[in-house]
Amino acid sequence: MMQYNTNPMLSVIDIGTTKIVALTGQKNEEGRFEIHGMGKRPSYGVRRGLVMNIEETVAAITEAVNELKACTGKEIDEVVIGIAGQHVKSMKNSIKSEIRSGDGVVSEDDVICMIQKMYKSQVGAGEQILHVIPQSFKLDGKNCITDPKGWFAKEMEAVFHVIVGKINSMENIKNCVNRAGFDVKRLMLEPLASADAVLSKREKEMGVAMVDIGGGTTDMAVFYNEVLQHTAVIPFGGNAVTADIKQGFSVLQSQAENLKIEYGTALQSKSQKDIMIQVPGLKGREERKILLNKLVYVIQERMKEIVYAIKFQIEESGYADKINAGIVLTGGGALLKNLPQLVTAITGYDVIIGFPREHITGEYAKAVNQPMFATSVGLMMKYDMLLNDIPPEWDENILQYDIKEPENDEDEDNDEKESKKSTKSSGSIFKKFTSKIKTMLDEEEDDFEN
Repeated sequence: MMQYNTNPMLSVIDIGTTKIVALTGQKNEEGRFEIHGMGKRPSYGVRRGLVMNIEETVAAITEAVNELKACTGKEIDEVVIGIAGQHVKSMKNSIKSEIRSGDGVVSEDDVICMIQKMYKSQVGAGEQILHVIPQSFKLDGKNCITDPKGWFAKEMEAVFHVIVGKINSMENIKNCVNRAGFDVKRLMLEPLASADAVLSKREKEMGVAMVDIGGGTTDMAVFYNEVLQHTAVIPFGGNAVTADIKQGFSVLQSQAENLKIEYGTALQSKSQKDIMIQVPGLKGREERKILLNKLVYVIQERMKEIVYAIKFQIEESGYADKINAGIVLTGGGALLKNLPQLVTAITGYDVIIGFPREHITGEYAKAVNQPMFATSVGLMMKYDMLLNDIPPEWDENILQYDIKEPENDEDEDNDEKESKKSTKSSGSIFKKFTSKIKTMLDEEEDDFEN
């Protein structure tokens, strides 16, 4: 265990589809993060979590960090950055191993060794394991527990949540940050960071689904018994709504975004029927008139599609009947009027909006206490965890831990075969979901190019 690093300055960058946020803070004695400064710039070079234009992304990162430096008056060298996007997928994997100690007591080395093996598991071509998170352990085929250390057993079986991303996509993000002049301390999966910022320990224990609706994607994390059980990235977000408005009413992108923000709601009502919205014309042309109920219909239909995808992922998690704390919405898209009511109507769960207020303080706390900044606050919390009380799954040096390998090569080969078998079968959830939306993605790609 590392010694607590007293009051380190923590800087993070959230590279999203619509915005890039740079945040610096410092943990105080009460355990809250005092926010010293924030920089925010529009993101033009990123789409659905993927870097599409390196120069634009580097420029936006640089501008956001320069704004942050102006607030703090301090230089920034090292940052933790978030990663999400449609290239990220998750799977469950399991492995068995004999207990190494002579007295049969499970040690931390036994657990770390299994995590190391998971990091060495074979994944698809061009993919890399980003996180390995223990979910449960069985000792001698029974006693399903979350922490096996100190128990007596001859054999241990562990189930892991393995998160995988495309190497090229992750390296592109790192490259942009490096070119902007900063070292990357660690890549962190954004929905895990968002979950830390807006979920309580009791919610994670009871069962909860965290849904972060961003510009390009909707990220999910399902917890039960305080353990991460499922993650997913839905390749639609607030930008899909804007694109529908733009195409449906033949308006500019900026006008479509303004219509969504000013008049947008997730539910139609009779009171909207006769209300007319005026949209300024171009170069002396007459203004456009749009019926509010038609605008809301377009928004509602896209949001229904996203919510049905959320419901699908909850069902595929295997914990649909254990989401006792309901759904917590966060991210910029969570602020759409009447969205909680729509989500409840479709899923049947209680729904609230998640804010990071409980974890932040200081001069900038009010500005940062918004769903759209939940990921940034969560990244800061993960950064603090990385520096101080590091669980093995977050330690980027886990593969360098000096742990003796098993002497029985045959057992090790069996472990690897079991690992490969589990990994192969667990990818079916992701494939099943993506096959349902491939046509819609292709259509949106054509609209984007045009």
